[in-house]
Amino acid sequence: MEWRVEPGLVDYRHALAVMDARVEAIRAGTADELIWLVEHPPLYTAGTSAAPAELLDARFPVFASGRGGRYTYHGPGQRVVYVMIDLDRRGRDLRAYVAALEAWVIAALARLGVTALTAPGRIGVWVPTSVGEAKIAALGVRVRRWVTSHGVAINVAPDLAHFGGIVPCGLEGFAVTSLAALGGKADMPAVDDALRASVPSLIDLARTAAPL
Repeated sequence: MEWRVEPGLVDYRHALAVMDARVEAIRAGTADELIWLVEHPPLYTAGTSAAPAELLDARFPVFASGRGGRYTYHGPGQRVVYVMIDLDRRGRDLRAYVAALEAWVIAALARLGVTALTAPGRIGVWVPTSVGEAKIAALGVRVRRWVTSHGVAINVAPDLAHFGGIVPCGLEGFAVTSLAALGGKADMPAVDDALRASVPSLIDLARTAAPL
């Protein structure tokens, strides 16, 4: 399995093209599985369940993503993790895969001193705050012929005001937070290290022994 950290800000259309090509290559057996860590310039993406009313202010470019879910924001200070793995070798269990992604993020955040959790009926990763639970990581996946793409977006130190242009993930009444807002270690290399150190939990939950 390849682990790649992309420098700079990655154009979203380019990211989609890279994922599409890699998914096809994995399916064909001509490329390794890939965990790809990127940052994007400010933009909104619409999942396949996004409702037009949830786009409140198109202050940034808006892209149809092809993933599941609704609207989300990507931008500087947010670690986006695109995961391209073959579920055909892992029992074809999409629910187990989604749970594995959430558990991976929770384990990585724990290494950074942040207690996070999942919430029934609300996909993604949340943290308890004085005013209720706030989302620190969004999740949206696409599966084609049992090869995954897209993945998770972890708020390290983005401008949280940029989420104001959408109803994040279609969930009204819930705040969005970040490592920086929580007073945690808002350092991208530290987040990357925590993610890499926690990858075995994702691999185990997704039923594979493929090494990095």
